[in-house]
Amino acid sequence: MSASGGTKAIVAALAANLAIAVAKFVAFLFSGSSSMLAESVHSVADSGNQGLLLLGGKKAKREATPQHPFGYGRERYIYAFLVSIVLFSVGGMFAIYEGYEKIKHPHAIEAWYWPVGVLVFAIIAESFSFRTAIKESNQVRGNLSWNQFIRRAKAPELPVVLLEDLGALVGLLLALVGVSVSLATGDGVWDGIGTLCIGVLLILIAIVLAAETKSLLLGEAAGTEDVEKIKAALVDGDTVPRIIHMRTLHLGPEELLVAAKIAVRQDETAAQVAEAINAAEERVRAAVPIARVIYLEPDIYSEAAAARGENPAKKPGGSGTGTAH
Repeated sequence: MSASGGTKAIVAALAANLAIAVAKFVAFLFSGSSSMLAESVHSVADSGNQGLLLLGGKKAKREATPQHPFGYGRERYIYAFLVSIVLFSVGGMFAIYEGYEKIKHPHAIEAWYWPVGVLVFAIIAESFSFRTAIKESNQVRGNLSWNQFIRRAKAPELPVVLLEDLGALVGLLLALVGVSVSLATGDGVWDGIGTLCIGVLLILIAIVLAAETKSLLLGEAAGTEDVEKIKAALVDGDTVPRIIHMRTLHLGPEELLVAAKIAVRQDETAAQVAEAINAAEERVRAAVPIARVIYLEPDIYSEAAAARGENPAKKPGGSGTGTAH
């Protein structure tokens, strides 16, 4: 997934949220609506989240150092995880607290046209931001469903912005319902209920984001399609007749580590083996350009050992499938 599409969606969301946050806060000052206060804090938190995503993208571009030889690609995962924490604590918990206080101490909404007008404006602005995120995601989503895209994407920015924008739109609708029912009944409790619903929604989204980014932080393998491409590229049927075992790991959204033990022929010289390894690396990089770090260990494949069922994965330091002698 290219970082450019994610950056475009982040900037669009940031611009929309900053404008919306100011409008919501002004509406709160004039109306006293708790839903508007919760929504203004939500938009401020979202703006901070987009800032974190941009900062993470910038830090991830730093060159590798002796202390961090594989670079800083996972910075993007760390900052995406921070987004989930901010969304949970600042957005969700504040909204629940404010909703509880409004239900406990309800008061009528004043100057109703301020919250209603701002909410309509915010829905329009968030819709444009959400549309940008959908458009950019469709360029890399392929045939995946939206659920699969969010769960499998290795670049965290677009899934984060998609979920944030979706949550913002649903939250705005909840706020509009809460304000409207409060105005219709003259009971401020409904405004508090709408605020509580916004808080629960934000916490649920934060939990989903935290779970997905946690998986990325722990380290995920390449996708099934890339794994198959790497396997096909490694084996040429001549100098590399088979793969004994292989592991892949994302060092960042656009950088993949490939470690494999490959079979070589018993009668080849050291120079021929080195040439075979170099050629295999070139084939892998051509097939999967993000495979930038490749470690290949040659070994002699033994049909007799395979027949006995010996497996390097059962030996200390071994992993994967296949058999080596």
